[in-house]
Amino acid sequence: MGLRDFTLSDVIDRNAEVHGERLAFVADGQRISHREYRLRVERLAAALAGIGLVAGERVAVLAQNCLAYVELYGAAARLGLILVPVNWRLSAEEIAHVITDTTPKAIVAGAEYLAIIEGARDRFPFVERFFSLGGTAGVFGAFEDLARAGAGTRAPASECSRDSGFVIMHTAAVAGRPRGALLSHGGLLAANLQLAGSWNLSAQDVHLAVLPLFHASGLGLMLAVQQAGGATVVLPRFDPQAVLQAISAEKVSVFAEFPPMLGTLLDKTAKDGGDLSSLRHLTGLDTPDTISRFEAVCPSARFWAAYGQCELSGLVTIAPFRERPGSAGKPAMLNRVFVVDELDRPLPAGQTGEIVVRGPLVFSGYWNCDTDNAFTFRNGWHHTGDMGRFDADGYLWYGGRSPAKELIKPGGENVYPAEVEKALLEHPAVAEAAVFGVPDAQWGEAIKAVCVCREGQTVAAAELIEFVGERIARFKRPKHLVFAAALPKNAQGLLDRARVKQDFARA
Repeated sequence: MGLRDFTLSDVIDRNAEVHGERLAFVADGQRISHREYRLRVERLAAALAGIGLVAGERVAVLAQNCLAYVELYGAAARLGLILVPVNWRLSAEEIAHVITDTTPKAIVAGAEYLAIIEGARDRFPFVERFFSLGGTAGVFGAFEDLARAGAGTRAPASECSRDSGFVIMHTAAVAGRPRGALLSHGGLLAANLQLAGSWNLSAQDVHLAVLPLFHASGLGLMLAVQQAGGATVVLPRFDPQAVLQAISAEKVSVFAEFPPMLGTLLDKTAKDGGDLSSLRHLTGLDTPDTISRFEAVCPSARFWAAYGQCELSGLVTIAPFRERPGSAGKPAMLNRVFVVDELDRPLPAGQTGEIVVRGPLVFSGYWNCDTDNAFTFRNGWHHTGDMGRFDADGYLWYGGRSPAKELIKPGGENVYPAEVEKALLEHPAVAEAAVFGVPDAQWGEAIKAVCVCREGQTVAAAELIEFVGERIARFKRPKHLVFAAALPKNAQGLLDRARVKQDFARA
């Protein structure tokens, strides 16, 4: 570690020294102080070093939010390991791809996911150790036994720097396979500082970790509050009753959500009562109506509009929603954000182009994707693949996805049409398929598919939707599916996606 390096491991040490007995985590029925968290991280890091793991190697985790998850993040920071948090909503095949893509030396899995790992174990010859969060089973040793093995020993000094990789998060698949975005210590620390500055985070803040810790938003807000010396209440998944109880009991002040979480929570509060008065800041993707309901219930709190992506370690534009309703806020303090034309020339206010970003939050690159990285980082910018425009006052207005990156976001998850279309085309009755996003009151956006059947063959829409759900994550199934005699083509004979949307959006 160099003279000017500061890493996420240093955050843990600083908190233990400065905030000591203040609350750091509430998880699995336990209340963990900052000092105790450091001890638990040191114990686990020593145990992982004891089984031969060294800086730069990967550890995969497939589990619900829990105390072990946050300890693994801490131990990875301590040793310079790279954690691979696996989205448990993916299909078994997609989970296997994430693991084979990153070749971890160890896998930690919740009891409910052991069968998925066991079923694909012959594809993981590089995995040396398997650990279960629910006791022993087959090749899986007990994670608790691993953690105890590190008691009384110290992990070796980390060779980690601010530029070292910390986590690989797999984003939606542009060409049918998810790509792993490598986020660094320095990028995440910069994202933390931005949010702490925007929200005036302090050691008094309490974050509710209700988004999955495999998600950039779930991890990012936890790290931001941790860097400020605050606490995080960890819930396994969203449950409105549990969320309401946690907010009231722990005086939760900040959290991030995706639809329909906030609307469901407000419905629960209106029906059964509840105290949301401790909330200060909330961000996510939601409708103006839901945000207005939240503001009526919590008049002293703010809902923040923002733009970001996994590849940016967090948020790069942000502002209170009411400052400019409908916008994605203004560029935050550590980013240069531009809207450019096809030649990467900045466009004036009011004109729509691709959103590009430069600054310390930009990720290190896609894992094992040199060609994609060269394209994404061309001309000294990170090309987000998203379209937008700036108004005369500097607010960014999101304008959809570029043709190269048609992204759909049902409930905050990222889905590329290509991966859904690939699954649809695997059905023997389907000759062509086009997939796009449509507005949805519950999830913000829903997946719609238009399919052309092979001559002489038919298949029911419900059957085809279920077919997709058996091959990729079920949240990627089309919610709407219609059939057509043909799909519109352009002059080159290629699918005309704009015409598909225009012709079939209401079909």
